[in-house]
Amino acid sequence: MPEGHVIHHLAGKLNSFYAGKPLHASSPQGRFATEAARIDGFRMAQAEAYGKHLFIDFDAADPAHIIYIHLGLIGTLQFEPEATPRGQVRLRLSDGELAADLRGPQWCRLITEAEREAAVAKLGADPIRADADPAPIRTKVQRSGRSIGSLLMDQKLFAGVGNIYRAETLFRLGISPFREGKQLKKNEFDSIWADLVGLMAEGVEDARIDTVRPEHTPAAMGRDPRQDDHGGEVYTYRRTGQPCYICGTPIKEQVMEGRNLFWCPGCQAK
Repeated sequence: MPEGHVIHHLAGKLNSFYAGKPLHASSPQGRFATEAARIDGFRMAQAEAYGKHLFIDFDAADPAHIIYIHLGLIGTLQFEPEATPRGQVRLRLSDGELAADLRGPQWCRLITEAEREAAVAKLGADPIRADADPAPIRTKVQRSGRSIGSLLMDQKLFAGVGNIYRAETLFRLGISPFREGKQLKKNEFDSIWADLVGLMAEGVEDARIDTVRPEHTPAAMGRDPRQDDHGGEVYTYRRTGQPCYICGTPIKEQVMEGRNLFWCPGCQAK
């Protein structure tokens, strides 16, 4: 599932390509045809991301004028020159030259402003957003008996954070994913938040996650670049059994609440 940086990246591209333009909205697949017709021909005002949720606002008089998308596990939003749609395209937005094709989302809905507010109200703080306030979630985390590895995946706390950022931030700070939230000191929570803010902002530009520090890049260490579908240089994610770049301990993996957790027992003992 794409993490929050990818959704912010897509929102930025939508704004760059289409903001202020009237768009043709259609559903080649047919499943979103009725909704697409309601905003067809109207100007796109703004695209905005909250965590893993994407909202595309149109200047339409219809109370339901916001497309609400969650990509889920297999969804994609791809930009390509206008042509005959390929595959099962749920939604196509086009200015006549460039098309944005949505395939396989978890959901694609047409909603009102009130419904958007209700959806956003369920989310926690998004480290990428300038208006994010981590103070309320810090209080919840420091009162919780759940592990920080579990808490970081809770979208009602950390909106947009997924499995990769969870694993990598905790490694970079030397924090065990099994530490209970109530065992975290304020400065430790603040360090987690600051690291997420920095890493996720860097990921927005090219929709890629790189978490290793300069001294641990392939060039600096004389090692081969990492080969993985998700791309990017990381410390622990999907490196099970491989030696830690810092201490040499084999990276471990186990399932935590249905998701694979990666960590270094040497560097993250506490």
